[in-house]
Amino acid sequence: MDLEKQPQQPLAPAALPHAEPLAADDLRASDADRDRIADILREAMAEGRLTADEHAERVDLVYRAKTVGELQPLVRDLPASHGSTARTSGQQPYAYGPEGPDGPAENLVAVFSGASRKGRWRVGGRTNAFALFGSVEIDLTEALFGQRLTVINATSIFGSVDVRVPENISLRGNGTGVFGTFDVRTLESVDPEAPVVVVNGYSVFGTVEARPKRGKFVADLQRRLRKHLGH
Repeated sequence: MDLEKQPQQPLAPAALPHAEPLAADDLRASDADRDRIADILREAMAEGRLTADEHAERVDLVYRAKTVGELQPLVRDLPASHGSTARTSGQQPYAYGPEGPDGPAENLVAVFSGASRKGRWRVGGRTNAFALFGSVEIDLTEALFGQRLTVINATSIFGSVDVRVPENISLRGNGTGVFGTFDVRTLESVDPEAPVVVVNGYSVFGTVEARPKRGKFVADLQRRLRKHLGH
C-alpha cells in the first residue's frame, strides 16, 4: 500500500555566527580624535601642567596612535580628559573644500642641481623631496592647503632639503641625521582648524630642516581655496 507523501518542510537557514562588537578602545582613531587629544595637551602645557618636553613627547604619540585606546592614556592624568575620546562621526574639525584627486605624490628631485616649489600653489597631501649633492627648497608660506594633513618625505644625501611654513600652522617631524642634520622646529597652532605639516625622513652627510618663516601667516584659507578652485 502506497504511503501518502508528506510535503517537505523547508530547512531553516543555519544561524550565522555573530561578530563580537569592538570595544570602544579598539576602534580606529580618526583625525578628529587625535585633534581633540592634541587640544587637551596644548591647554595643559599653557596651564603649566606639562613641560614643553612632555608636551612634545605626548603630541608625537598622539599622531602615531592608531586606536582610541592608545590616545586615552596620554591625557588620563589631565583634568580635561573626562568623557569619551571619540567624536560623533558627523562632526568635522575643519573644512578646506574638496580634496584633490587621487594620484601619485609630487616629487622634487635635485641631483647635482637645485629644485624648488614656492609661491601660490596648491599643496597636495604628499610630497617627496630627494637631494643628492643638490638642494631642494619647499616654501609653503603662500601655498593653498586643500587638506588638513600634508606629509613631506625628505631625503638628503650630501645635500639639503629646506622646508618653510607660515607661523600659524602646526609643524611636526620625525627623522634621523647620520653624520648630518635633521631639524624640524615643532610648532603647534592655537587654531584647531589650522593645517598640519609633517616632515619625515633622514639625512646622510646632509641637512633636512623645517621651520616657520617669520612674519608669514596663512589667512582665510577657505576663501582663498574656493577662489583658486573657481567656486
